[in-house]
Amino acid sequence: MKSYREWLQFLYSQLPFFQREGKPAFKKDLSNILTLCSKLGDPHHQFRSIHIAGTNGKGSVSHILSAIYQSAGYQVGLYTSPHYVDFRERIKINGRCISEDDVVTFCERIFHEHNDLQPSFFEITVAMAFDHFARSAVDIAIVETGLGGRLDSTNILSPLLSVITNISLDHQSMLGGTLREIAEEKAGIIKPGVPALIGEHQPEVEEVFRAAAAVADSELHFAENWANYSFEEQSASGITCKKLSQDHPDLPPKVHLSLLGDFQVTNMNTAIAGVSLLSSMKIVRVENSAIIKGLANIQALTNMIGRWQVLQQKPLIVADSGHNEAGFHAAMELVKRADYEQLHMVIGFVKDKDISTMLLFLPKEAKYYWCAADLPRALPAEQLAMQTAPMGLEGKSHPSVLAAFRRAVEEASATDFIFIGGSTFVVAEVLSHAMAD
Repeated sequence: MKSYREWLQFLYSQLPFFQREGKPAFKKDLSNILTLCSKLGDPHHQFRSIHIAGTNGKGSVSHILSAIYQSAGYQVGLYTSPHYVDFRERIKINGRCISEDDVVTFCERIFHEHNDLQPSFFEITVAMAFDHFARSAVDIAIVETGLGGRLDSTNILSPLLSVITNISLDHQSMLGGTLREIAEEKAGIIKPGVPALIGEHQPEVEEVFRAAAAVADSELHFAENWANYSFEEQSASGITCKKLSQDHPDLPPKVHLSLLGDFQVTNMNTAIAGVSLLSSMKIVRVENSAIIKGLANIQALTNMIGRWQVLQQKPLIVADSGHNEAGFHAAMELVKRADYEQLHMVIGFVKDKDISTMLLFLPKEAKYYWCAADLPRALPAEQLAMQTAPMGLEGKSHPSVLAAFRRAVEEASATDFIFIGGSTFVVAEVLSHAMAD
């Protein structure tokens, strides 16, 4: 019998893995996941769920929803991707990762009893999550899509609610080169008779969602009509938000969000809207006390990491996984507002994305430590240094993410700011190092 580490190595090395290989590992077909789940007894039909897609914010919305439902006393499954430090982060129940023994048991069952299949890494993890949630009899599962929506392996669910956070440019080679094309892929999670919630009201793609909802006979809702909180102030413990109008008298007038970054207010509004919508339909009831408690304790309840995560105060060290135009721009706006003497940027990207616009967001006055994550998709640090040199960005390439990070720490004073980002995988390598120490 293989150990947990041996099975993990097998999953990483033997199966098509999008995070490592990119487009060649992306399967535009649901037949494999349907066959796989059929052999497992169709676990995806054995629990209630909320399905979440979108270019940015879907991971944050997923964690916020989980925290609120946990605070309401529900047993909540949470499936997100990719992971940062531990593979088991992808599959949680009430913030606890799936056990190593459960991973081993699942792999033994699948690859010994059903070795005729050739699943991808993502298909295996989705099936593992659905099987774990069904066997654990969760009250509700929050399930984040991996890529797109229409042909994503998670899209075999029949959820209580379909949520689409927002649309911006990302993964154009697979999802389409325009916002409308990307929106059409995300809209593929809208199911017949299942209400759909749109997090950000974007006029340029609104008609795509309205058309998809009409075809599916699905009620279409926009988050702004269900929750409308605005940023009031930020402290080390998070953000205080106030309700903008009295259109929703049943919601608390003020809430404290334990996440940092004012872009999280939009994600919070989307999550509260989803909770309010399902409560109003008397499907999953949640009291205000659970909303307040959940929002104030997201990291503690769900073990969320990776978004504007403060690793140290002196010097200030922040890691953020925003990795497309909209997400990276939001992070750079927060960097500009930070208080520091000198800015140090540990930056790396993947090579299968057009990063030309993202590079324009980089602050000119910073000192750069160019790096590449340890995977084939990573853009070589030397190439990144050459690409940014004509832009007047001062920096050097480094042989690894940790080498770049360590040099930044060596050169930073207590009043400086070190930012790590550009790629989820760059952030993951730094978090792995930080959490091991």
